Amino acid sequence: MTPQARCHPEQSEGSPTVVGGENLEESRAWEILRGVYPRMFLSRTQNDTALPVVKFENQHSKIENIMRGRGASYNTPNRFDKLHFEPLEIDLDPNDPDDRPLKTIFLKDASKSVLSKNESPDIHFTYSINPYRGCEHGCIYCYARPSHEYLGFSAGADFESKITVKADAPELLAEAFQKKSWQPQMVCISGNTDCYQPVERKLQITRRCLEVFLKFRNPVGIITKNALIQRDLDILIELAKLDLVSVTISVTTLDDELTRIMEPRTSTPAKRLETIEKLTAAGVPVYVLVAPIIPGLTDDQFPGILKAVAARGAKSAGYTVVRLPGAVGPLFEDWLKRTMPDRAAKILNRIRESHGGNADDTRWGKRMSGDGEFPATIKKLFRIECKRLGLNEEEFHVETKHFRRDGGKEKVQGELF
Repeated sequence: MTPQARCHPEQSEGSPTVVGGENLEESRAWEILRGVYPRMFLSRTQNDTALPVVKFENQHSKIENIMRGRGASYNTPNRFDKLHFEPLEIDLDPNDPDDRPLKTIFLKDASKSVLSKNESPDIHFTYSINPYRGCEHGCIYCYARPSHEYLGFSAGADFESKITVKADAPELLAEAFQKKSWQPQMVCISGNTDCYQPVERKLQITRRCLEVFLKFRNPVGIITKNALIQRDLDILIELAKLDLVSVTISVTTLDDELTRIMEPRTSTPAKRLETIEKLTAAGVPVYVLVAPIIPGLTDDQFPGILKAVAARGAKSAGYTVVRLPGAVGPLFEDWLKRTMPDRAAKILNRIRESHGGNADDTRWGKRMSGDGEFPATIKKLFRIECKRLGLNEEEFHVETKHFRRDGGKEKVQGELF
C-alpha cells in the first residue's frame, strides 16, 4: 500500500465518515466524531498527542505520566498520509469494563481481500491473515506498531486504541480457498497483530476463520499470547486430528508485574502456561516462542521459561531478540525511562550492541536473532537449555493432502444419493 492510498469503507446509515486532507472539511469531520462519540474518540494534533495520566507503584519503580492499561504514553508523528475509516460501534461485554482513560474505538476494514503475501526469506510462511489491525494488548516493544502508520494512525497510543476490524474475513478466506489458483499451504493467523486480542471474545472472527480452515482442510498456524485460544479448543482438536494446525504461544517473562506494565492487556504468564498445558494435553501441537528476549531486562529469564513450558508438555521452543523498528525505538525508550529509569541506559545499550550499534537491524537472518557477541551467547545457552529439557527433538509438519477446494460440498451431495 502506498502512502497516498485511500480506504473508502461502506457508508452505514447515520454514521459520520472521516474525510481526508488537511483542510476545513477534515477538521469538521473530526469535530463531528468527537461530538458523536465523546467517550470513544481521542483528540488529535499534528504532533505528539499528550494523553491522560495516572500514577501507581510497582516493584520496578514509581511510574508517573503513564496511561493506565496502555503500553505507549503518547502518539508518535505519522510518517504517511491519512487513510479514512468510519466508526464501528461494538456492544462489548459489560462484565469486561474498559475503565482506562483512553477508550478503544473499532473501525470497519472494508478491504476486499484477506490473505497477505509475505516475501521475507526469514519467515517460514507465505500467506497470513490478520482479522484485526492494531492491537489492544499494547506490548510496548511490538514490531508491528509502525504498520499502523500505513492506515493513517500513529504507532503509539493509536496502535492500541484504534483497531480496524475485518468482520468478513471468514467469507473472504473461503472465497480464496475456492479459487483454482490457490495451492494448499500453511496460512498464519496473526502474522502481524494478535488474533485473540480482547475484542475477539465478542466478535469471534478468528473462531469463524478456524471453522473455514477445518471446512476446507487447509493447514493453519496460530501465534498468540492470549489464553482466549482455549475457547476454540474444540475446533483445534479436529484440526489436529488431520495434522492441520500448529499453535505458537509467546512467553516473554514469568514476572507478573513486568507483564502488567510491558504487555498491559495480554494474559498473565500463569494463564499462558495453563494454555500450553491444556492444548498439549488435547493433542494440539504447541510451539513456544520466548519472544522477544530483551537484553539487559529479560535475557536471564529464558531458562526458567523453558523449564516451565517443558513441564507443561511443550515439545519445541524458539526465541527472537528484541528489535525496535521506526517509531518503536522512541516509544520503548520513553517507556524504559518512565518505568525503570535506573536501568534504561544499560538496556538500550545492550539492545544496540545486539544489532550492530543500532536499535534495529533490517538484514534478513539477523534482524530477529541479533548479531554480535551477546546474541551469540544467548543462542548457545538457549540450545543447551533446550537439549537439557528435551525440547526440539521432534519435528512437526502440517499436512496439505486433505485439502478440499469445494469445502466438502461434493462429499455431502454424494451422501444424499
